[in-house]
This record gives sequence, structure tokens and C-alpha cells, in this order.
Amino acid sequence: MSPRSAAVNEELRRRSCERLLQATVELVGERGYEATTLADIADRAGAARGLVSYYFPGKRQLLQSAVHRLMHRELAAFLGREPLTEDGHELLARAIDAVLGLARERPLLMRTHMAHILTAEGFIQCPEQQRLAFLLRDTVARYGSPDPDTDYRLLRALLMGAVVAILLPGAPMPAERLRAELFQRYGLAWELGVPPAAEPAAPGV
Repeated sequence: MSPRSAAVNEELRRRSCERLLQATVELVGERGYEATTLADIADRAGAARGLVSYYFPGKRQLLQSAVHRLMHRELAAFLGREPLTEDGHELLARAIDAVLGLARERPLLMRTHMAHILTAEGFIQCPEQQRLAFLLRDTVARYGSPDPDTDYRLLRALLMGAVVAILLPGAPMPAERLRAELFQRYGLAWELGVPPAAEPAAPGV
């Protein structure tokens, strides 16, 4: 049997890594971070335990890469949904809805992710995060920003703040109210993106 080519080996490595990332978001979303071991992740992915350490220096780095991959895939799906559009306002609305949707649909996973970002070790700029950043920055540019680099960072901060507010234990804010505030800030009509069933009432109403 002839040896596999470099391209085949690279594809096998890519698939193994993706299975590990997918297993991570599944298990942490189901059990939480502390209750999920690297061995659990390897078992769920059908991979050898040593393969996890080969790709990632630790569980924290694996989690951040896994969540950034999930966010990138979710954002890409929202931006590319039918009907396809080049309208910058619609694309930005979809981006906001994609991120807020993850906070609503995967609360344990996203709360864990945000908690790790806020630790002393901070934010990890892995390849998955860079892909997410590129897509979000491109959305800001399509929206018409004269300074996409600065405005992308501001949008990222606002979205992170909104996710924390949705998931804050004991004092969560409704996702619809946060969506309304973000849409107002960027001059987006409520019906753009993937709107909830009803627009929230104005404060004091």
C-alpha cells in the first residue's frame, strides 16, 4: 500500500481537529466545563487522548477555539441565509441576531466561554477566532463603516456585553430589549435580520 499523500494527511488532521472542537461544544454545553475532561472530549470525538494535547495546549484553549468555531459557523449561516443579500444593514442585523441567538440557545456554553475570557489569561487569538473576526469585520465594512477596524472592535465589545447581560445569573436582561438597543444604535429596522415575535415595549410603557 502506498503511503498517504501530504494533502490526504492534512485533510485527516483537519477532520480530527474539527471532531474535537465539535465534541467540546457539545459536552461543555451539556455538562459544564469542570465536569468535562479531555478524555471525555476525545471519547466523544472518537480520537486518541494524546491527539487532544497534540492540537491544543490545554482544555481552556480548546474551549475557546471550539466556541469561536461555533460562533463563526453560526454567523456564516445567518449571513448566507436565504434570501441572499448584499445590503449592509440586513447583514449587520443578521450578525447581531446570530450572536444573541447563541446566548439564548446555548446559555451554559456561552456563559462558560465568557467567564474564561474574563480571567487573567484573557482572550486567545486562535485561528478560529481570527476567522470569526474577519467575518464580523467584513460585515461592518459592508454596513458602510468608514473605519471597519475600529468599528469592528466596538461592535465586538457591544455584542460581548449583550451576551453577558443575557446570561447574568440573577439579573438577566431580555434578549429582545438588548436587540432593540443595538438596532437603535446602528439605525437598523426591527424587521431586519431574524426578529423575535414582537418588538419590546419602550421603557416605562
